[in-house]
Amino acid sequence: MDREPGYQLIRLMTSRSNTKSAAAFSRANTVIPGGVNTSLRRMNPPIVWARAEGAYLTDVDGNQYLDYHAAFGPIILGHANPAVANAVATQQREIDLVGVGSTELEISAAEKIVEHVPCAEQVLFCTSGSEATYHAVRLARATTGRRKIVKFQGCYHGWHDYLLLNVVSQPEAVGQHDPLSAGSLSSTLEEVLVLDFNDVAALEDLMARHGEEVAGLIFELVPHAIGCVLPEASFLQALRRLATQYEAILIFDEVVTGFRHGLGGYQAIADVTPDLTTLGKSMANGYPCAAIAGQRRLMEQFNTATGDVFFSGTYNAHPLAMAACLATIEQMENPGFYEHLYALGDQMRSGMQDLVTRHELDAIPAGFGSVFVTYFMDPPVRTYGDLMRNDAAMYQAFHAGMLDRGFFMLPLNLKRNHLMAAHTAEDVDRTLNAADDVLRQLSKSPAPAGQD
Repeated sequence: MDREPGYQLIRLMTSRSNTKSAAAFSRANTVIPGGVNTSLRRMNPPIVWARAEGAYLTDVDGNQYLDYHAAFGPIILGHANPAVANAVATQQREIDLVGVGSTELEISAAEKIVEHVPCAEQVLFCTSGSEATYHAVRLARATTGRRKIVKFQGCYHGWHDYLLLNVVSQPEAVGQHDPLSAGSLSSTLEEVLVLDFNDVAALEDLMARHGEEVAGLIFELVPHAIGCVLPEASFLQALRRLATQYEAILIFDEVVTGFRHGLGGYQAIADVTPDLTTLGKSMANGYPCAAIAGQRRLMEQFNTATGDVFFSGTYNAHPLAMAACLATIEQMENPGFYEHLYALGDQMRSGMQDLVTRHELDAIPAGFGSVFVTYFMDPPVRTYGDLMRNDAAMYQAFHAGMLDRGFFMLPLNLKRNHLMAAHTAEDVDRTLNAADDVLRQLSKSPAPAGQD
């Protein structure tokens, strides 16, 4: 969309062969609108994939890439993780979709989430994060009898009309409703109140004026839709305090952060507990699995229990997804799992900081845990408004240069990168060496002695 320049891919001038990808993509365009099945999957020139294993991707032309995209985050163990693949294969031979009743797998997976996630007293499974946030908003409205939802500029909560607005907005659209899709119902969008995150005063003012109308406040606990801008402790505490004061439902969207940043999600790290949370992505290492979890008093309002809030889905708690979920979480429970991921993240960010300093670039290596991103701008980075200073062309050129050298970082402005357990310290060293070359060319700084 032209009015969303932050999510536009530049054309990648690459020396890599893409003859087979181009031919396959031509076929795709004939039968699939735009040749891809999700809006942000389009590449220019196109890449058609043939294989994903461990930390690597291979396209149909035989080009191999060290993957830091990780499918927008779900791949946390590594592609085609053997333990997950074996668990799914075993389950496939024992039971497939039945459609009524329960399976032992979904009970065990729910028990794991209740064990680890602070707010989770009960859990319901679905297949995508968008479904989970949709159910969370509906539940908040049903239990409070109110209509208004508070969301925050720069946060993405899925494709539905309830919340599909004010994600990556142009400066002139900040402060007003900015739907991300044509066809969105204006009457639905009018029920959403949009604020800047990390602005406690604005939040307090809005709740003083509209608190009695607010059904829920939803926040992407780390706004990873715009890279990695961390929430301030005072802001998270204000969310909890004001939701309680005005008897609104506090929803933490941990579709990205849940299980990637820790077994308890970012809410455990921040020590702020919501009423409801939504989970997805990393919980099943790439299998279609998501969940809504929260307080028993709220969750039992769904008509799966004693309430009247509709919850349904043919593929909810699919046995194969549940097998993947359990096998993934069990590996995350191993001692040292997150220490490894966090060490890689620290290595990448500190290495990038050394590089931008060496090349005298206006850039900020940012991130948390296994997520990293480099903004090409001066500090601070506290809100979406700060990112208006990001040099989008420089950002995209860096990612395109890395992609051309075999490191898959999506050349799309404001999109984060992810490390996986399959990555090694040596992988990060190679990445930083390539980044040194790319940044040197972008900065026009001289090559070190002995290099061309």
